[in-house]
Amino acid sequence: MATKTNDADPGLQGGFDFGGEAKLVGKRACVIGSGFGGMALAIRLQSAGISTTVVEARDKPGGRAYFWEKDGFTFDAGPTVVTDPACLEELWGLTGHDMAQDVELMKVMPFYRLNWPDGVNFDYSNDEAQLRQEIDRVAPGDLGGYEEFLTYSEKVWEEGYVKLGHVPFLDFKSMIKAAPALAKNRAWNSVYSMVSKYVKSEKLREALSFHTLLVGGNPMTTSSIYALIHKLEKDGGVWWTRGGTNRLIAGMVRHFERLGGTMRLHDPVVKVHTIGNRASEVETASGWQERFDAVASNADIMHSYRDLLGGSRRGKSYAKSLARKRFSPGLFVVHFGLEGSWPGIPHHMILFGPRYKGLLDDIYENGVLPQDFSIYLHHPTVTDPSMAPPGKSTFYALVPVAHMGKLAVDWEQVGPLLEKRILDEIGRRLIPDIHDRIVTKFHYAPRDFAMDLNAHLGSAFSLEPILTQSAWFRGHNRDDEIGNFYLVGAGTHPGAGIPGVVGSAKATAALMITDLAE
Repeated sequence: MATKTNDADPGLQGGFDFGGEAKLVGKRACVIGSGFGGMALAIRLQSAGISTTVVEARDKPGGRAYFWEKDGFTFDAGPTVVTDPACLEELWGLTGHDMAQDVELMKVMPFYRLNWPDGVNFDYSNDEAQLRQEIDRVAPGDLGGYEEFLTYSEKVWEEGYVKLGHVPFLDFKSMIKAAPALAKNRAWNSVYSMVSKYVKSEKLREALSFHTLLVGGNPMTTSSIYALIHKLEKDGGVWWTRGGTNRLIAGMVRHFERLGGTMRLHDPVVKVHTIGNRASEVETASGWQERFDAVASNADIMHSYRDLLGGSRRGKSYAKSLARKRFSPGLFVVHFGLEGSWPGIPHHMILFGPRYKGLLDDIYENGVLPQDFSIYLHHPTVTDPSMAPPGKSTFYALVPVAHMGKLAVDWEQVGPLLEKRILDEIGRRLIPDIHDRIVTKFHYAPRDFAMDLNAHLGSAFSLEPILTQSAWFRGHNRDDEIGNFYLVGAGTHPGAGIPGVVGSAKATAALMITDLAE
C-alpha cells in the first residue's frame, strides 16, 4: 500500500510514497479519545500502515458523539448536523473502501427552520428557488444583499477551508503567509457585522449568522471567515446518519478495526509519560501501560496538558497559558421522548428568543443565566423513525449557557428548573400538551460535560473561535516542545464541528506520517 503525504502541504495526506511501507513498518501510535477527530486520525494512521491504538475513557466510543438508549428511544449526545460528507468519505477512500458499506447518510430538508417569537418561520436550505421565495417573504428587498453575502462566503470558503482548513500552523511564519488572504477577506470583522453589511433585515441577519453557535462561536465576535459554513452547506448539503450520529462513529470504528486498528474502551488515560522532549508511554487507570512512537490527544486540550502531561515541564507551562484563553460556552441539553409523531416539526429548528445580541452578551460576556433563551430543537424521527418506538418521537432541545468559569451555579438545583422552562417554551410555540406526552426525559448540563468529558469549565466546544485563537493562535497540531505529541479535535486548528475536527485529523495525520517515516 502506498502511503500518501506531502510535507510542503500536509493537507494532501494520502498521495506520496515514502519508498514503500518500509519506513513505517513497526511504528506504533496511540490516539487518546475516540471522538470524530480521534477516529478520523486513527483511520488515517492505520491506513498508512502505522499500528494504531485508540484509548477511550468512556464505555462507548464517540466522545461528544456519545449516545443513550432509554425506554426504546435513542438519544444522540450530539453533534447532529453532518456537512461536507466528502471529508468523511475520503477516510474510507484512502484504502479503496466505500463509506456506504458502513454508514447510510440521509438528506435533511430543510436544513433548518428558523422561528421567531412573533410566529414568523424561515426555512433555510440549498433549494435556490425556495430559498429566494423565503427571503423575499421574510426580508423583502434583501435578496440582492444575500447574493453578495453568498459570493463573500464562497471567497472565505476557498481561502479558509479549501486552502487552509487541512494545513497545520506550526510557526508564526505560517500565520504571516496566510495574513494577506485573511486581510483581503476582512477576517477581523465578525460574522454578524459582515452579514449586516449585505442585508438589512434583522431576521435575515440572525438567519445568516447563527451558524457560528454550532461551533461554539459568538456571531458578534467570531471571525467572518466562519461565513464559509454557508458555502459548505450549500454545496454539500446537510445530512443525517440513519440510526443516529452514533452510527457514524460506529461505522468509523468498524472501518478502523477492519484495517487492523485496536480499540481500548472504558479505560481513561491518566498520564502520558515523557523522557526529555519525547512522549514515551501512555498509562491508563487500569494500570495498562504501553510504549508508542507517537501520541495524539483528542481529549480536551486543557485536560491533555494540565492532567495527562502534568508531570512534564511543558504540560504545566502550557496549561497556565491555556488558562488565560477564552473558552466557548457550555450547553444545557434536554433529551425527551414523546407520544405521537410530528411531521410538521422539521429535523432542525432554531427557536429564537426575543433578544439576539443581548442574549449573546449574557452567555459570552456577562455570565448570567437569563430568563429568555434561544433553543436549537433536534427532531430526528421526522427523518429517521428508527430513533424512537413506533408511534413515538425523539427530541432534544439545546440551549447555550455561560461556561462554569463565568456562571457558578449548582446545576443539580438549576437543571430541573431550566429543563421545565425550556419544555414550557416548546409547548407554548409548538406542542401545547408537551408535558402530558412525555414518555421519558433527562438533561445534560455543563457539569456533565466537565465530569464525563474532562471539558475545561464545562465548555462544549473547547477554545472560543475568535480570530486571536484561530490558526497559529490555537493549539498546534504538533506540540512545539514534545516533538512526538500531537493534537486533534476542537482545541487545535481549524476548530470545532465535524468538518473542522476531521480537517484537523487530516493535518495532524500528515505530520505524524511524515515524522514517523523519517
